[in-house]
Amino acid sequence: MEGMNMTRDRLERLRENFEAQEIEAMLVMQPENRRYLSGFTGTFGVLVIGFQEAYLITDFRYVEQAEKQASEFKVVKYGNSIYETLSEVLKKLDVNKVGFEAEHVTYAQFVNLRDKLDFVTLKPVEGLIERLRQFKDEGEIDLIRRAVVIADKAFEHILSYLRPGVKEKEIALELEFFMRRNGAEKAAFDIIVASGPRGSLPHGVASDRQVQPGDLIVMDFGAVYQGYHSDITRTVVVGEPDERQKEIYNIVLEAQVAAIKAIKPGKVTSEIDLVARNIIAGYGYGEHFGHGLGHGVGLAVHERPRLASTDFTQLETGMVMTVEPGIYVKDWGGVRIEDMVVVRENGCEVLTGATKKLLTI
Repeated sequence: MEGMNMTRDRLERLRENFEAQEIEAMLVMQPENRRYLSGFTGTFGVLVIGFQEAYLITDFRYVEQAEKQASEFKVVKYGNSIYETLSEVLKKLDVNKVGFEAEHVTYAQFVNLRDKLDFVTLKPVEGLIERLRQFKDEGEIDLIRRAVVIADKAFEHILSYLRPGVKEKEIALELEFFMRRNGAEKAAFDIIVASGPRGSLPHGVASDRQVQPGDLIVMDFGAVYQGYHSDITRTVVVGEPDERQKEIYNIVLEAQVAAIKAIKPGKVTSEIDLVARNIIAGYGYGEHFGHGLGHGVGLAVHERPRLASTDFTQLETGMVMTVEPGIYVKDWGGVRIEDMVVVRENGCEVLTGATKKLLTI
């Protein structure tokens, strides 16, 4: 019953936006949006959501699954052409203006929609469902928290695996194996392991490079639990850190802690980004922090809002995001520290539990 009420609530919040968007129904194809609104986890399906009724169109493979998971939807199996079935469903709804996801529908799909559904007016709608997904309910936060715990445990586990001579790819594989053995559906993304000079690559996907004594190792990874993602980055050093390694690590940590303390409802995302950016720039490393401070996380590992100088979203309770400043120096390496937080009434709750002390291996 709770799941039904949750789905019903999400549908109603979507429908409340129909008038402002000047539509009478909405087509939903993007996988995370489809799952968010219906609960359906299959890999193919189209939602057709009207003011009163909602349909899930899928093929033979998923009909039984859809009927179990998407209880608020009438499940329709299509035969030769999904566009013909879409036409039939929209005629039942008797609507004229139909929205579609402007950011996710391909040109080829749009041409088919336009040609097969020529009795309705198609209207591109940008970011509507993604804005709804920004606000996590406690059920979603609990699933994210469980994904975070898996990643935290994986970090603790990998510390005993790290040593000179081990390859970055082997570290990534061990992280993924551990997370999957401990309840993850899969890794949240291609695991980043960047050691030594490769640490200057913010997205340095694990390579065949062998870890060397004295290396900093940047590890960025996450788990998926019941569809929800976690994302953590920790940087460790093989052996005793030198003075520059300690200096840069402490600058990144100072920036990260300050940004987390600044997060609270009413603040604007660009303001939070600036807190960390100003600290790093104040130490003379501003040009070495070239990415945004963080991003939303949920059914996708990167979603709204973004903690970035170009994003002006006002923070509200229930938003879940990363805080991940970094410094990257060519031919030297890099440091990044990343936690996940959820915005609460009086600030934010840090979900990530792994230590942020500079650990020596």
